[in-house]
Amino acid sequence: MVAFEILRRVEEEAAYASVLLTQKEVLLSDRDRSLSHELTMGVLRWQLKLDHYISHYAERDIARLDVPVRIALRLGLYQLRFLSRIPPSAAVNEAVNLVRFARLRSAEKFVNAVLRRAVREPDYDPLDRIDDALERLAFETSHPRWLIERWSAAFGVAEASAFARANNEAAPVSFRIANRDANQNDILEKLRTAGASLVPSELVRSGWRITGATSLLHQLTQSGEVYIQDEASQLVAHVLAAQAGQRVLDVCAAPGSKTTHISVLTNDHALVIAGDLHSHRLRVVANSARLQGLRGLHCATVDGLQGLPFHEASFHRVLVDAPCSGTGTLRRNPEIRWRIRAEDITALSGRQKRLLSNAAKMVSPSGRLVYSTCSVEPEENEGVVRAFLEAEDAFSRIRPPVEPAVITKDGFVRTWPHRKGTDGFFIALFERKR
Repeated sequence: MVAFEILRRVEEEAAYASVLLTQKEVLLSDRDRSLSHELTMGVLRWQLKLDHYISHYAERDIARLDVPVRIALRLGLYQLRFLSRIPPSAAVNEAVNLVRFARLRSAEKFVNAVLRRAVREPDYDPLDRIDDALERLAFETSHPRWLIERWSAAFGVAEASAFARANNEAAPVSFRIANRDANQNDILEKLRTAGASLVPSELVRSGWRITGATSLLHQLTQSGEVYIQDEASQLVAHVLAAQAGQRVLDVCAAPGSKTTHISVLTNDHALVIAGDLHSHRLRVVANSARLQGLRGLHCATVDGLQGLPFHEASFHRVLVDAPCSGTGTLRRNPEIRWRIRAEDITALSGRQKRLLSNAAKMVSPSGRLVYSTCSVEPEENEGVVRAFLEAEDAFSRIRPPVEPAVITKDGFVRTWPHRKGTDGFFIALFERKR
């Protein structure tokens, strides 16, 4: 039922499943939490395949079905095709109960008939009718064909294939010690005692991957002792390398993961301004800073696209973690692949260029500027950097001081889920010459 409600809100309200799962899962048992997460994320990841199956077994266009019916059928077919531990009869009955719950009793017989046909015809495979290589890859990995074509053109078919397949895997859980007064060894020992398996990050110091001890990890997160954050996201603050006593500006700070990390790395001895367009999002940043015991972080409502209300050249470090397509986070946010369009990437690139140009004015001589996204799209990354350097001769690009394995031949940071297991991130580092 939880997965059904979440998937319905994702479809009808453009909500994000990961956010809704976080809100719901605290109320569930470990078993129900695991199943709700599996069903929700599984249906979103494999939606293209599931919809094809529905169209075949129902012999009608899926777009003509009511949203609750469509979601009930996706949930039923996901259990039939991807989960072996749930009996087919239980999967069918639960889907019928869902449309009954949605007060669509007239659809009960239809849902029952479609899923029972799926049970009778388990060997149906649409790949038998697909000859085109990219179309096969799109279907096999459940991605829109235009994304597969885009990634194949930009990175090669092998890289695109590996990336798309990795997008359908569960992302590892990574965290950092958040509260500057917390004792790392004590926290790690508590987690191990509770049954956690901990592996230190290969990319960032003080970063950890964890499996197990879910309840305790949640408690430590709520108390502000740890912060759950992907390792690639943690890299951003390390590349910025703010120092104690410096003035730091994060232009697009919410929800605060990188901003608070910057403060933690300076031991809260830098003046950090967290900027964002929306005041309600800045309240999230302020609350996170409070939980982590950070007093040097201050919030300011700003619109980076319209210019920034600070004196030019007044910050030693400036971060532009730009709003982006998010295609590097498809493991965590699979619904993005069904929402984004090619024209969105073009529009985002234009805004990113303006943000970076406006932010650059805030950097003091010899100061540093970081541009980052959680997108893999070249237009949002190398294209933005190229335009910036052509327009701003006061800045030079410098090689980020990180693990060489994630440095491209052009001197940028690029991470991939199919390589280091992190989200797909891009990071560029610049220094102002004068």
